Amino acid sequence: MADLRSPRFWVPAAVLAFLALLPAYSALVGQSFYVTLFTRILVYALAALALNFVLGFGGLVSFGHALYMGLGAYAVGILSFHGVTNGWVHLAAALIVGGVFATLVGAVVVRTGGMTFIMITLAFAQMGYFLAVSLKQYGGDDGLTIDARSQLGIVDLGSNTVLYYAVLACLVACLWLFNRMLGARFGYVLRGSKSNERRMLALGFPTFRYKLSAYVMSAMVCTLAGFFLANFTKFASPSYMQWSVSGELIVIIVLGGMGTLFGPVIGAIVLLLLEEVLQGYRPGLFPPLEEVVNKHWQVVIGLFVILVVLFAKRGLYGFIVERRE
Repeated sequence: MADLRSPRFWVPAAVLAFLALLPAYSALVGQSFYVTLFTRILVYALAALALNFVLGFGGLVSFGHALYMGLGAYAVGILSFHGVTNGWVHLAAALIVGGVFATLVGAVVVRTGGMTFIMITLAFAQMGYFLAVSLKQYGGDDGLTIDARSQLGIVDLGSNTVLYYAVLACLVACLWLFNRMLGARFGYVLRGSKSNERRMLALGFPTFRYKLSAYVMSAMVCTLAGFFLANFTKFASPSYMQWSVSGELIVIIVLGGMGTLFGPVIGAIVLLLLEEVLQGYRPGLFPPLEEVVNKHWQVVIGLFVILVVLFAKRGLYGFIVERRE
């Protein structure tokens, strides 16, 4: 049974309780912007959680997971363009395409490691990006506008609040699923492969199957995040597949805590809130500082990430847990 006094319990519990109550607070204060802001945060937290499953626990440094977010978004966009509005069809198409593509890509990249793995995943993502740019029928470089959100029966994603809770429910479900898997034989083999794959092979474990399965599951959760991203923005763009999006997911993981289950959620909240605050920074006392921060907010975030890496090697969540324990 979980120790209720342990930060491993109360930090996730407090954050999830805050997220669950946020729409009520937003309605109470008349600030609907909070719901849209945190919907974006939850989408990126879901994608970062997926990437962390193979990066933090499997040692597979993928620079191509943005590809799967793009596939999820374009599954919604292209089907909507052709008049298909059923959200279950959108979701099924996104997961099937993402799963098949991840299996094909994973069968190649999982056999490699280190810099080779990074470059091949990056190459596949860039191939997807340029393919999306070439699809002039679907907007090409300008992207594809989606007229209406997916229709999931009684779950009306047209409501920002319903969309928010749908993303939150999927995030909680994925946290539970990954937690169960990491505590099972699958998770031990995956982490053992990261630590010493040669020894795991000598013990008779088919590490390729485990790593490929983890890669495909991770990619499909990223595809789910892409499905929600398209419904949130009502837009599908090649920019969703750019390497910089994969890099942002890695920054979220490192900031929150690589190799910790809840770290990506903390990282997404801190990074995206920091971006929002800095872009609208209004100190009032020293106007020149306001102009510098507003124009060069990326520099401030970069310095913050460097400080976290130097002084909290396991990220913000890992730092909290280690300090309290």
